[in-house]
Amino acid sequence: MIIEKNQSTKSIITSNIINLNSIEKFLLEIYLSTHSKFLNKIHYGKFVLTKKFNLNNFIFTITKPSNFIDKITIVEGWSKYQLNNLFKYKFNKFYHIDYLDIFADTYYLHSYEDFDAFYLKLIHLKEETKKQYNNHELLKKFSFDEIVIIGSLLEKEGIDYLDKKIIFSVIKNRLQKNMKLQIDATTIYAITDGKYDLDRDLNFTDLKVKHPYNTYFIKGLPPGPISYVGKKTIELIFENYKSRYLYYFYNNVVEKHIYSETFKEHKRKLSEYRNKK
Repeated sequence: MIIEKNQSTKSIITSNIINLNSIEKFLLEIYLSTHSKFLNKIHYGKFVLTKKFNLNNFIFTITKPSNFIDKITIVEGWSKYQLNNLFKYKFNKFYHIDYLDIFADTYYLHSYEDFDAFYLKLIHLKEETKKQYNNHELLKKFSFDEIVIIGSLLEKEGIDYLDKKIIFSVIKNRLQKNMKLQIDATTIYAITDGKYDLDRDLNFTDLKVKHPYNTYFIKGLPPGPISYVGKKTIELIFENYKSRYLYYFYNNVVEKHIYSETFKEHKRKLSEYRNKK
């Protein structure tokens, strides 16, 4: 059942939410009015009631905060427009949230909690996660915002947990050698600004786009994330996986990334793949 904010007791009882006949509703209304001084304030929101109506259980339920909890999942790798589409469905009013501000995860919200309460949950998770790594060795090389930027690249490039770990090591290795990252996902973001899906393959002209997010054009990390980053991905990064890989490409035949330590090895594997296509 749903109780609106400031809804009267009579309105709650006379509505068709509760399957009672007129006499039962009348008796319930009398009960509530005569015991109003002893009852806590009736709360608003969504409530889950037992199948078999019981007056005591009903009173206990509506005089406590909503027992209905909504699960809201922000998917790692989502763009802003995807998150806003979720918010349009979940909230009457909301505001836009930057990629750096929150982590993608599953959150739980009582029906009486509004967007501001939800936003506080988002901020709390990020701040608590950030505190866990205050003294981590990676923060001697990267700021926490840069860690989030790297995380967004992993969300768009990585296939699974292990794949993200290896790609992280590649990014770290290339940055250490002052090599361009050359990550396709950043070129796609440079073209779309994260506002739509690019429904075609990238071409060589795309790779030359002069844009601060195109890592085929710039050296180093892009100036900001290209998607929302999952809390689990942040934890993965701080595992600080190490490898000697500097190159990779996606093999459609085996449906996984192929890694190499040298450009010569990379060209050979890429040539073998193209000859088999």
